[in-house]
Amino acid sequence: MHCVKKITDDLMWVGANDRRLAMFEGVYSVPGGVSYNSYVLLDEKTVLFDTVDKAVRQRFVENITHVLENRTLDYLVVQHMEPDHSDTIQYIADTYPDAKIVCSAKTLAMIKQFYDFDADSRVLVVKENDTLDTGKHTLQFIMAPMVHWPEVMVTYDRANKTLFSADAFGSFGALNGAIFADEVDYNKDYMDEARRYYANIVGKYGAQSAELLKKMSSLDVKMLCPLHGFVWRKNLTDIISKYALWSAYEPEDHGVMIAYASVYGNTENAAEILASRLREKGIKTQMFDVSVTAASEIISAAFRWSHLVFASTTYNAGIFVTMEALISDLVSHNIQNRTVGIIENGSWAATSGGQIRERLAKCKNLNILDKIINIKSGVKAEQLLEIDVMADTIAATIKQGENP
Repeated sequence: MHCVKKITDDLMWVGANDRRLAMFEGVYSVPGGVSYNSYVLLDEKTVLFDTVDKAVRQRFVENITHVLENRTLDYLVVQHMEPDHSDTIQYIADTYPDAKIVCSAKTLAMIKQFYDFDADSRVLVVKENDTLDTGKHTLQFIMAPMVHWPEVMVTYDRANKTLFSADAFGSFGALNGAIFADEVDYNKDYMDEARRYYANIVGKYGAQSAELLKKMSSLDVKMLCPLHGFVWRKNLTDIISKYALWSAYEPEDHGVMIAYASVYGNTENAAEILASRLREKGIKTQMFDVSVTAASEIISAAFRWSHLVFASTTYNAGIFVTMEALISDLVSHNIQNRTVGIIENGSWAATSGGQIRERLAKCKNLNILDKIINIKSGVKAEQLLEIDVMADTIAATIKQGENP
């Protein structure tokens, strides 16, 4: 049975939620599920914006059939070819043979890579700022390459000032009966998942995300319709302002994220002492054991906090395996504009700290503190003094009054 949501008088959500998916893209856990959003515009011409993942194909088919009733589909706008948004293109092509597929040239090439139908005869290729009139509505197409695939475009509906934003402004998490961000406590229940989604999925492409924001600034956007997560019809600056920070790699909050890798608890002890010293100075902290916390959550936190500390035991003359993976992931996501402290441990040869520094040196605008705290097995009195110095140094780089 269909399950659709009304966005405006002539715009319907025809997507679906997936709560059985364990790992999004095979990498990121989604304990709260995920939504696959698709929209139908019921103008003089009918328009479908993107499709859905094969996991929810049946519900999508029921939704499309219900919303169109006895009408045919005139256009399918394909903004993003990642299979969670394009896996039912073949169904649409077969079921609505007269529907034109509206997409960029790069998308056309990808359609041919994924499918075998005669795409050339079906496609209307559009470029930057091309428009399509559907009756009362005029759709303007805006290229958004690498947000987060090279073929991505977004679509601006000039009539109701809606931006169909592809993967931008999305979030992990099923919609749970709601459709609008203002129907839920977004900051409490979903902002962390929006940050985790951005940091891990789009985060590498900050410059490209900033370029999309620049293009949006010339438009009068009153509503955001992303491919994952909630539709924004109120307080759009709540999410747009976050994207402005994230895409510029600027922290949201002044405080310290401490990620540690500890086999027998001694490196964890050093991290705990540092966190305690910082809290005594009124500085907010958030701690993660990299062996039990998913890297996607730690990367999300790194995009949030102004200061990062990595504490790692030495393992096989290198960085402990889970910390090594985290550092590699952070570097690949272009983390920038942070102050970084390093603590290393090793019973006979502590080398993890230098290797962490070497890898993080590839990132732009990281202020890596000169002094690496070196622990040989357990924390001793001299390391307590060094931890105090690191806490003082971090406190000195956080402006007065920026912490409660």
